[in-house]
Amino acid sequence: MLVLGIESSCDETGVALYDTERGLLAHHLHTQMAMHAEYGGVVPELASRDHIRRVVPLTQGCLKEAGVGYADIDAVAFTQGPGLGGALLAGSGFANALAFAIGKPVIPVHHLEGHLLSPLLADDKPEFPFVALLVSGGHTQFMAVRGIGDYTLLGESVDDAAGEAFDKTAKLLGLPYPGGAKLSELAKLGTPDTFTFPRPMLYSHDLQMSFSGLKTAVLTAVEKVRAETGSDEIPEQ
Repeated sequence: MLVLGIESSCDETGVALYDTERGLLAHHLHTQMAMHAEYGGVVPELASRDHIRRVVPLTQGCLKEAGVGYADIDAVAFTQGPGLGGALLAGSGFANALAFAIGKPVIPVHHLEGHLLSPLLADDKPEFPFVALLVSGGHTQFMAVRGIGDYTLLGESVDDAAGEAFDKTAKLLGLPYPGGAKLSELAKLGTPDTFTFPRPMLYSHDLQMSFSGLKTAVLTAVEKVRAETGSDEIPEQ
């Protein structure tokens, strides 16, 4: 069975062809990172319009690479959500229109379920059951995965997701977009123990997480350094 997959939940347009017998045949990806950098974050309307421009040529590129045509597709899958409304609509609209045109079924896929099951595409894939850590945009969750469609939430962030804390901290420090990734790189170069930040819920006796307090602690530290130095610039530590 040959499945065409469409991903458009945020700022990347992804298209892939997957054969249930032969595995992944082709995948093409376009990132909007450069376009959104000017604004310091993802602009939903711009993201939606760019998905519309990219999804057809990306699909054609996958078909050409795999050496197949539209008639060879057995089903069309697309990211149903969660994600940016307009961006999701662009992928959904294309997937449903294409499936209707070629007379094949359309398969809506939950965004987080796609992340949960993506390790099964690896050569060294895990066996059920396994525990998964989801760190995806606005979500940070521990999930027990017992089988396809059989998931149990073990714990999650009670406030901000880890990625949100990274991005907001990076913006506070004046790092260029995408700030979270840049902050992660810089953290490896810093001097340990220069600052002491809280590690929330270490003794909560459950798998819940919290990152808002950490973000507030960083804000307090930044304001203190700026007051001491009399500068808006944060010295390298």
